[in-house]
Amino acid sequence: MRPFHLAGICTALAALVSGQTVYLAGDSTMARNGGGSGSDGWGQYLGQYLSIPVVNSAIAGRSSRSYTDQGRFDTLINTVKAGDFVVLEFGHNDGLSGATDNGRQVAFGPDYGTTATVTTSSGTSIVIHTFSYYIQNAVNALKAKGAIPIVSSQTPSNYWTGNAISAPPRFVEYARLSASRTGVTYVDHFAYVADSYGALGQSTVVTYFPVDNTHTSPAGANVVAQAFVRGLTCGGSALASKVNAAGRAVYRAGKCV
Repeated sequence: MRPFHLAGICTALAALVSGQTVYLAGDSTMARNGGGSGSDGWGQYLGQYLSIPVVNSAIAGRSSRSYTDQGRFDTLINTVKAGDFVVLEFGHNDGLSGATDNGRQVAFGPDYGTTATVTTSSGTSIVIHTFSYYIQNAVNALKAKGAIPIVSSQTPSNYWTGNAISAPPRFVEYARLSASRTGVTYVDHFAYVADSYGALGQSTVVTYFPVDNTHTSPAGANVVAQAFVRGLTCGGSALASKVNAAGRAVYRAGKCV
């Protein structure tokens, strides 16, 4: 009988999963050059902290609703294979738009079943759903493909109350609820970025926002990516096992919040 070699089995298993990919779905704060000249999204910097490839499918200006309505979630769902990870992070563009629908706003509230009727620029009335509806539907469809979704809360903007980042918008809690309801990992990216910003101080953080108070510079985007790695590792996601040496160094240098 051939000897039992645990190391050999581990190597074989690693080879089987080596084809895993991380896909990112989000808005300009995650996307490449999402905020225009001088800015960059944090998704561009995540790959250096992981041992598997990252595909950044974030698109500037999108909300959970418009990413859905434009078929981008469908494309992602059709692309992923079993074992792939998908990080969903929305919120910056999901707020109410006023009397005329902007194609991005979602119905107000945390519940899956809440709807609202809005009027488009052409005068047509349409029914829209909540953030939770769009996120939970995407998560469940990804799970059905065998993918591993991770719901992440939106990043903070450069707004301060005293020496700390101002309180999170409602979509941070909506993201947490959506993850809880669908049984997937939640990363409170907002809290981890806010913690990093607080440690750096406002005078440093303000330099990370060359365009406006939402979109980061490349240096700022890297800080935001590092904060995600901390949240990922502290949260015990399966993706945490793919954090490489550089990512583990980021984790050790920070703390769990």
